[in-house]
Formats: sequence, structure tokens, C-alpha cells
Amino acid sequence: MDTVLLRAEGLSKTFGNGVRAVSDVSLSVHKGETLGVVGESGCGKSTTGKMLLGLLAPEAGTVTFDGHDLARLNRRRLRALRARLQVVPQNPQTSLNPRLTVRQSIEFNLRAHGFERNGRRDKIVGLLDRVGLTAVQAERFPHELSGGQLQRVAIARALATSPDLVVCDEAVSALDKSVQAQVLNLLAGLQAETGVAFVFISHDLAVVEHISHRVAVMYLGRVVEIASSGQLWTNPRHPYTQALLSATPGQGRERIVLAGDLPDPADPPSGCGFRTRCPLAEPVCAQAWPPLTETAPGHGAACVHVKPLTTSLNV
Repeated sequence: MDTVLLRAEGLSKTFGNGVRAVSDVSLSVHKGETLGVVGESGCGKSTTGKMLLGLLAPEAGTVTFDGHDLARLNRRRLRALRARLQVVPQNPQTSLNPRLTVRQSIEFNLRAHGFERNGRRDKIVGLLDRVGLTAVQAERFPHELSGGQLQRVAIARALATSPDLVVCDEAVSALDKSVQAQVLNLLAGLQAETGVAFVFISHDLAVVEHISHRVAVMYLGRVVEIASSGQLWTNPRHPYTQALLSATPGQGRERIVLAGDLPDPADPPSGCGFRTRCPLAEPVCAQAWPPLTETAPGHGAACVHVKPLTTSLNV
């Protein structure tokens, strides 16, 4: 996992209603790794994921995939690259065409990316077998399958083009815990088998811990902490991360209860956006949002209370 596959630098996005969804987000994803992106609803996770895929243009910043700046590619070259960048959406019940069988849905993705007709059926059967589904289920329609089976179909469809990177946007949030575990183990096994990298977006820290090598914590459109999974769970540095972990079952931490709700992204507070809920807030926190500062090798937090190792962090 030493080679950077995708790098995002300074991503920002404001929507027409004045909502600043993402502000100055920088991330990297290495070949064969899983980067978890976690935070409350409305923190900018999904918007960031769409910009990483080139599905949404940032108003500022760049996304570079395998040396290619997505914003500089013409339509033909971007289309060719899309086979290597795939997505597993949150709700396969709505993302799968109800008029198409499982086989037809996967075949549509192959056809859209120019894969030859010959051998498609065998490839689809092989993909479904890989995700634990049968050839019989390939001829069924989405309404004839369970939620867990549909998520496996969505994974098979994403893997059909042999991608280098798959963005999983709340891919298991609609599943019960036992099915979640099955899907997460499936993703980990497929990664070990194929070397595919994942960006795993979720609001559930326990799920992110299970699958991620590194984790970025977002709040109000910004990355407030990033570290290896082990570092984040054993030594969280940002007060928001500490509060999130304290609310996660099985962590054995003293509960930290945050005051108030997530601020309005269209009218955020001055300075650090977390200061209105932070138990450590001081007057200095109203001056500016702190930069993401390295506190240990590979571990950064955006808080005035952390002691810096260096003045910048290579994410």
C-alpha cells in the first residue's frame, strides 16, 4: 500500500442554496487499501465521494487518479477511465433497474464500458459466484432478492470492470448486523484477492473500524482527524473523534455528550465549526479553523489543543 492511487487536494463545494458542503478536503488512497470516511449525516462525506469519482465537479481543488487530473480529461478519456473507478451505492433497491434481471444489470455495466459480447455471460456467472450468488439468481429481478443479496449484486456490478478503486457510499447501512458482517468480510476477501482499493463512507464507526486501514473523520465539510485505524481507536486526538468513539458500543469509554446539533452548513460559526459543541472550546477557537496538523507519523488532527509533530501533514 505504498503507491498512491488517488489524491484529492483542497476540494471544496458549495451548492446553489448556499450550503458549503465540503471545504478544503485533502485525501489520498493507496493501492490495495481501504480508506474509511466517517461522520454525521450532512458532514460532506457523500459529496466528497462524488468528487473523488468525478461525478461532481469541485469548485476548487483537484482529484488525481493514477496520475490523471480528472478535470483535465476530455469526455472520451474520462469515459475510458471510469471502468477503473466504480461505486457501490447505499440503496441497491433504487440503484438497480427493476425491469432488468441481475445478469442484465451487470451486463449493462460491461457493455457501457466496451467489454466484448463474447464471454460476458461466463464473466457474470463468475462474478456472482465470487460474491456468493448463483446462476439461478442471475435471472431474477431485484424485487425477488433480499437486501443482502441485492448489495452483493451491487458489489458484483462494481467489480465487473476490474476496477482499481471502488467508492462504497453507506454500502451496508441499510442491512442488519449479521448481513453487514457478511458483506464486510466479502469486501475484505475481494480486496485480498484482487488488490482493489476502497473508499468506505459510513456514519458507523464500528463498521469503519472493521474494514478500514486508515480513517478520515469529517465534520461540517472538513477533515478534522485522519490516522490509521489502530491509531484512531487507541489515541483519538480531536474532541469530535473522542465524542464519536465514546458513543460507540463496546469501546469501554466514558460517554462524552455533545451540546446542541450540527450547525447549519449555510451559516456556520466563525473559526472552528466544532467550537459551538466542543467541551474544550476557548476564545481562540472562534478566530480560524485550525489546519490539519500532524501529531504523530501519519496521524493528523485539526484542533488548537493538539501538540504538533510538524506543521503540515501529507495525507
